[in-house]
Amino acid sequence: MTDTDLITLRNLGKTSVQWLRATGIHDAAELRRRGPVAAYCAVRARGFRASRTLLFAIAGALQDVHWNRLDPEYKQQLLDELEQRQEP
Repeated sequence: MTDTDLITLRNLGKTSVQWLRATGIHDAAELRRRGPVAAYCAVRARGFRASRTLLFAIAGALQDVHWNRLDPEYKQQLLDELEQRQEP
């Protein structure tokens, strides 16, 4: 997946790609390196009002599946990791 433009990834639209690029994520390799939770947190830290759907969209993009088709246990794992990152 290296060097793949973000806009070609499943689930990611123009706005999502703009947000990711604003955080320094310009290709699929960087997105994969950071992972879905870190990428989502970076978008939120920049002040963008992204919902948790973006978290799932990123995770699905990395697996090349629609975010609605992600395993529910995996979604919960992502939410748990997100919660751990957000604790004081």
